[in-house]
Order: sequence, then C-alpha cells, then structure tokens
Amino acid sequence: MPDDTVLWRPDPARTRSSHLAHFITDVRVTGVSLPPGNDAAAFRALHAWSIAHPADFWSAVWRHADVIADTLPNGTTWETPLLGADRMAPPDPVLGPKWFVGARLNFAENLLRRDGDELAIVAWDERGRASERSWSALREEVARTAAGLRALGVVAGDRVAGWLPNIPETVIAMLATASLGAVWTSCSPDFGVDGIVDRFGQTEPVVLLFCDGYRYDGRAHDCTARAAELLTRLPSVRQAVMIEYLGAGDLPTDRRAMRWADLARPLGQPRLTWERFPFDHPLYILYSSGTTGLPKCMVHSAGGTLLQHLKEHRLHVDLRRAERLFYFTTCGWMMWNWQVTALATGATLVLYDGAPLPLAEPGVLWRMAAEERIEVFGTSAKYLSLAEKRGLQPGREYRLDTLRAILSTGSPLASESFDWIRNDVSSAVQAASISGGTDIVSCFVLGNPLSPVYRGEIQGPGLGMAVEVFNDSGVPCPVDEPGELVCTRPFPSMPIRFWNDTDGARYRTAYFDTFPGVWRHGDWVARTTHGGFVISGRSDATLNPGGVRIGTAEIYRQVEALPDVVESVVVAQRVPRAPGRDERIVLFVQLRDGVILTNELAERIRRKIRAGTSPHHVPGVIVQVTDIPRTRNGKLSELAIRDVMAGRPVKNVGALANPESLEQFRNRPELE
Repeated sequence: MPDDTVLWRPDPARTRSSHLAHFITDVRVTGVSLPPGNDAAAFRALHAWSIAHPADFWSAVWRHADVIADTLPNGTTWETPLLGADRMAPPDPVLGPKWFVGARLNFAENLLRRDGDELAIVAWDERGRASERSWSALREEVARTAAGLRALGVVAGDRVAGWLPNIPETVIAMLATASLGAVWTSCSPDFGVDGIVDRFGQTEPVVLLFCDGYRYDGRAHDCTARAAELLTRLPSVRQAVMIEYLGAGDLPTDRRAMRWADLARPLGQPRLTWERFPFDHPLYILYSSGTTGLPKCMVHSAGGTLLQHLKEHRLHVDLRRAERLFYFTTCGWMMWNWQVTALATGATLVLYDGAPLPLAEPGVLWRMAAEERIEVFGTSAKYLSLAEKRGLQPGREYRLDTLRAILSTGSPLASESFDWIRNDVSSAVQAASISGGTDIVSCFVLGNPLSPVYRGEIQGPGLGMAVEVFNDSGVPCPVDEPGELVCTRPFPSMPIRFWNDTDGARYRTAYFDTFPGVWRHGDWVARTTHGGFVISGRSDATLNPGGVRIGTAEIYRQVEALPDVVESVVVAQRVPRAPGRDERIVLFVQLRDGVILTNELAERIRRKIRAGTSPHHVPGVIVQVTDIPRTRNGKLSELAIRDVMAGRPVKNVGALANPESLEQFRNRPELE
C-alpha cells in the first residue's frame, strides 16, 4: 500500500534559486509550455517534454551546463544533437542512436575548468583529514601525471588501469588519462589477483597504477606481493606505477615497476593541454559484478558520461559551485566515477578511504560531514541501516547544519531508514534514494529539488529517461503494481559497446532480449500514485511462492527492522519431495552477537513479515548464519546462495568480498 507520509518538502527560497528552476525558465523562453511555478507539477511536465523531445532536451542541458567543446563553422558545438531518436537499440552506426554528431570535447578539460587556491579535493581516512588539493594544485598534478603517461607512450584509446584506494592520486591519474584520450578502468585494492585478472585481463591495460597497501578498520593491508603476482599475469602492462599510500612498501622487482614520485619527476613543469575527441570517444570501462561468469566490460563515452552526470548533479542534486559533495564508495563502484564528475560543477570533492563504521570510531563519517561542512552526503542503503542498528544519532552528536541532502543507493532504501534520517539526522535533510547502475554509470530514478519526499519512495524518474514498468507481456503496469523497470527511449550514457563483443551479441542479450526495442534493466519496481518509485530488488532474484511474484526487499524491510537482526538474505528453494515441486522462501538471518535463533524469535520474525507484507511473504524456513555473501560493491549475492543450496558451482567466487561465507549455505539439514 502507498505511504502518504511526507518526510521532506522543498524550501521555497532554495527552490527559486535552484539550477532546475533556472533551467525551467530557460526552457519556457524557447516556447515550451510548462505549468507556472517551480513545483512537482512543473517537474512532471518537464520530464514529459524531455522524453517527447530528447534532442531539444539534451541540447538544453548542454547549453545550461556550458559544456566546453570545439566551435564548428556553423557557429555551434555540434552538427546534430541526435540521430536515430526513435530506435532504442545498442548505439552502433547502423541500428542505434548517435548523440551530438560532430561535437569534439575533452572530459578532463570540462572537470578542470576552475583554478586558484580554493579546495578542489579534501581526503579523509579513518583517522581524520589526510590531505587536500587546491584547484591550482590539482591542475598542476594532472598536468605532470599526463606528461608522465605520455612519456610512457600512452596514446588515445590505450587503457590505463588503477588498482587503487579512494585517494586524490586516483582522481589525478584518471583525469590525466582522460586528458590524453586514453581509457580509464579501475577496481579497489581489496580485490584479489583472480578478480583483478578477470577484469583487467580482458581489457589489457598498458599502464597499471597500484598502491603499496591500504587501511581498513584500523588494520594495514599490504598490496605489494599481490602486485608482483598480478604483473606476471597481465602481459599487456608496459609500466606499473606504485603509489606509496602506506609509505612502507617495497617496489616489486619486476623491471616494469616504478614509483609514483618518479612518473613525472624528470619532466619539469609541463603545461596542462587538451586534445578534444568525438562525443562518443571511450572514457571508462566499468565491470559488472561477475557473479555469473566473467564480468561484462562496459565501455562508456566521454560525452555521454559528462552530459548525464552534469544533468544529475545540477538539475537533480542541485549541486552548486564550492559546495561539498561526499559519496562513500570504492574505486570499483560506479559511484566513484559519478562523484568525480562533480568537479565539473565547481564543487569540492570530499573523499574517504577506509571502513564506513570502523570499530575505533563508528561515527567517523558524520564527524567528517560536520568538520568539512558537507552539503551532500552519499552512501549506501546498507550503511544507513547499520548506522541505525549501531544506535548512531548524528544529528545529536555533530553539528550538521550545512547538510541538506543524503543520497542513498546500492540497494532499496527501507522506509525505516527514511525515518532514521528524519529523526536522528535532521528533519530538514532531503532523503534522496537513487537507482541506476554500472550499466549506465548514472541513474534511471532519483531525487529532485522540486518534489516532496514520501516515506519509502524514490522521488521520480531522471529527466530524459523514459522509464516505464512492464509486466511479463511487455505491457505497462498500473500504478502500485510491480514489474520490470525498463527504458523505452535512448539516452546519452548507454554503453557505447561491451569490450570484446565485436558483433554486439552480449550487449543485446544483456538489455534487449526480453522486450525487443526496450532496455530491460533487471530491477523489480512499482510506480506510486505520487509519480515516484519503489524498488523491491533485482528481478532475477524475485521469489514466486504459490505463483505470487515477490521482491526480496519487501521482506528485508520487515526483518531488518527487528533489533536482534543485523542483516538477512532470502532465496527461493524448490520444496524437496513436494508434489509439483512448489517454491518456498528460505530466510537466512545474521543476528546480534550473543543472540540465538529460538523458536520464539523465529515466530516473531514471521509475525513481523506477515503483518508488514502478506502471508505469501512469510518464509517456510528460517536459518541463522554468521555471515552473508556480498559482492565487492557491497550488494547481497542472492544468486550465489541459490547456486550453493542447489549444489551448483558458483561461477565466479572471486567476485565476492567474503567467499568463505558460502560454506554456511551448503548441505544445511534444515533445507532437506
């Protein structure tokens, strides 16, 4: 049932001065008829126009964001904004859309448009502020690093890989790579050698940047031994560059290895220069989680990534020059790429490397938010849930008067987490749940500064994103009826291709096989009466007991509201030896230290689920475990558990952050 509780309403003064209000004014000047004012009705009308007239909309975003690009003889920065607008297909020259034909730009140039002594980056770790970079210092370091990469022979189209923590040097290396027209690809230092080779081995980087180690939850982890092994398995690497993050690592004996400090040392003070490339020139290669085989390697364009992120940062987040944006992420998650583009708005990035809830100081991220005067705080739904479980009350413990928005993604944000933000952080903070993915390096649905926030809901669709909810027959679902999240019109940040997918077969299979001519994203979602969305989990992990399709998040919201439950995961199991082999729900729970799953607690869990959802949602079996498998991006690995329970091998154990946890799900007598 819909929840009509309004947890946040836009501040009229902020709304009037927002980027989105100015954008709406600009659109009205061109003759587009939109409702008066700057409210939810105006946003809905703007979204409808953006879908009906994609070329006009994305051209308006380009002009509003003042994208830096070559001026053509016709006096504009492109020949045509969109070819093939009616074909939702992989963006190849024959079948798919072509965006901003004739445009030439440089991604890094658009991010480094500011200069001077104001801060561009502030970096924290678990102990506090670690370093900072002014805009002028950032530009100088990017220039030196780009010169160093150029001296190593890096040219446009080459891949440069970072196996790195979330530190300023990682941002600098990416910007230097992009300035040359080379392609950046990265993963975090907690990846094992097999997981890295599964990714970089496919994309064949010519330069590898790595660190001597990293810290997590108070412990130092050395990376140099893994780096030495990695170099033996990546023959494409011509040069490996070690960043001395811990300051105590020995350089691998491999002749290709050098230190970060030596990369540009002999080159003096090079100038920052740009070469501009076509709109669809490759910028990033990002990877799927890889739990069902080798990771898919998604190639994203410089222009599409830049324009989509500018739209989201400016129009949806209302991020302004000199405001401070933080997102808890690793360099193996697309939110790292998303966060870094905020430099293009003139915002200051606040980076954090370490555990989100370290034992020594579980509230360190909120102390950071207070001391750095952060305006926009981004994290995962799981972090917010665990912060509540830990009893954190940031609004009472820290001065958070500058904080105006909390962004959450990675999994559906439970209604109770909306309540916690309002009650224990601030009632003035916008809780903006957002959802998209690595596939589009951006969002399908997210917040906006003009619409209210309803408890448990994502505020609405992204501008320019033709989001629909389809049933299994490809027909739009009524309001409040769940179905597949799809997109029916093209958008600029679609991957330009998959790496090593010469005929586009993997691309088409990934998104277009279920509904021809329609992008199927793989989320199970319902549209609400307010125009928002509620996501119930991945559609390939939905449950189907008695023929009723159920999203896993509906159960998680109920179970994890119980104080004794730290975390849970549900999977479907064919009922052993049952006529017709119907499906039952199996719930695994990780409980607080010292708590045992008794019959009384199990019944309390069942009552909570039945009261909060329906009898169909009640698990047939509840089992206690001590750990739950997750991908390295922090997402539950329901499919891996399902495979183990069925006696099938997990195709890519290396994609999991804690693969040892799978043994708890094998040969359980409760499941026989």
